[in-house]
Amino acid sequence: MKLAACFATLLMLSASHALAATCSANSGAQRVALLELYTSEGCDSCPPADRWVSALPARGFGDDRVVTLAYHVDYWNYLGWKDPFAQARFTERQRFANARIGNRTIYTPQLMLDGKDYRRAGVRNDFAREVATRNSEKPGADIGLFLNSSTGSLTASARVTLHRKAAGASLFVALYENRLANQVTAGENKGKRLEHDFVVRELAGPFAVNERHIIKHAFRVAPAWKARDLAVAAFVQTAATGEVLQAVALPNCAG
Repeated sequence: MKLAACFATLLMLSASHALAATCSANSGAQRVALLELYTSEGCDSCPPADRWVSALPARGFGDDRVVTLAYHVDYWNYLGWKDPFAQARFTERQRFANARIGNRTIYTPQLMLDGKDYRRAGVRNDFAREVATRNSEKPGADIGLFLNSSTGSLTASARVTLHRKAAGASLFVALYENRLANQVTAGENKGKRLEHDFVVRELAGPFAVNERHIIKHAFRVAPAWKARDLAVAAFVQTAATGEVLQAVALPNCAG
């Protein structure tokens, strides 16, 4: 099980006071799955997938079992609605991930479970079984995640220990936000109010790791982002196969 601890300290900054908070989490003895959703507000088939991933924690799929991330891609923006969460880098990540598994095209919504294309069954949904299988495995790495949160920034430090040799193993660190919503006024979802969770604001990496490695990355937190709804995820993945050795997530301490 993931162990988390939080504490806060007051720091004096010139004539004013700012609240800085630190917290930490360690990945546990079981392997945590990584679920990635590629989505867009410009795609009319995406909202059901967005709602499905948002409902996962209530169905028992918390970040102690599966770390969920939603990447908004930019290739739907040409239809008249520019997704404010979309980034070209996320489109590039989707293209790379699909090329790695031999898919010739990319699409939305697309779910990838531990780097592999995952398609939900209409009648017999096997997601619970797939996650349980991964949770029963021994992790290929241990991740200690430490956050230091202050006004305008969130610094993540990750301590990675590999339990076995894995060629091309790299660490990724994602800052994401929950409870987001938009009223869409153009494109395929015109007139709809769309709600999102696990929306990746910034993805840092890949950072090469060896048997023991410590990596630090500072995220700039935009004023419009809600501190209480921010979280950071860290995962170790191999470049050649997309295998996920371990994943861990931690809510923003300042939340």
